[in-house]
Amino acid sequence: MTYVFPPAPQPVIPVHRSAPGDVTDFPVHRIYCVGRNYAAHAREMGADPDREPPFFFTKPADAVALAGLADEPQIVPFPPRTQELHHEIELVVGLLSGGANLTPQQARDSVFGFAAGLDLTRRDLQQQAKDHGRPWDTAKGFDASAPIGQMASLQTTGWPQRGRIWLKVNGELRQQGDIADMIWDIGEIIAELSTLFELRAGDLIFTGTPAGVGPVQPGDLLEGGVEGIGELAVRIQ
Repeated sequence: MTYVFPPAPQPVIPVHRSAPGDVTDFPVHRIYCVGRNYAAHAREMGADPDREPPFFFTKPADAVALAGLADEPQIVPFPPRTQELHHEIELVVGLLSGGANLTPQQARDSVFGFAAGLDLTRRDLQQQAKDHGRPWDTAKGFDASAPIGQMASLQTTGWPQRGRIWLKVNGELRQQGDIADMIWDIGEIIAELSTLFELRAGDLIFTGTPAGVGPVQPGDLLEGGVEGIGELAVRIQ
C-alpha cells in the first residue's frame, strides 16, 4: 500500500509486565468518556445525581499522553486558548474485544485491563459550549488531554468493585472517592455504550471522576491513582 504521506504512529499505552514475555503495549483505537458518573461530582457541576442513563463524549486516540510516576513525572503541556484547565482523575477501562448491543456480562468479558487516567478539561471553553448549546470537543479533545498511567491486565488486578481513587496537586489532596461510588458500574457503562457504537479492541473508556475537580497551572505536579490498579504523575508545563 502506498500512502500520500507516512501514517502517524499508533497510539499505545504501556502494559505493566508481571513476568518476562508478557505483552508490553496496548494499542488505542478510540477514547470514550462517561460524564458525571459520581453523585458528588454531578452535584458540584450543578446536575441532578439521580441514576439517569449515562451520557458520553469522546477524545481522539492521539490525545493519549503517557504519564509517569511520582519519582519521574511526565511533562504535559498547558493547552492554548484556556484560562481554566481542570483535572479529573478517572478509572480507565481498556477493551480486548467489542461488539454492539452487549449484555452486561458480555461487556465484562470484553475487558483487557485498567489504568488510572486524567480527563483534562478546558473548563471555560466547556462552559461556553454549554451556554450556547454547542459540542464539547474543544473543551475535552485537545492534544495531550488524556494522560494515562501503565495499564494493568484483568488477570493481575481481578475485577475492581471498590478501591480508593485520588488526586493530589503539589502534594495537596484535591480529589478522593471510591470506585464503588460510581452511579453506573463498568459492565453497565460498556453495555450502554455498545448500544451507541460498535465497540472494538483497543477502545478506552474513562469511567467518570469523583468530586473535587479544580484548576491547575503551569508548573503544577499532579499525582493520582486507583487503589489496586495503578498510579500516575504528570507535571503541567
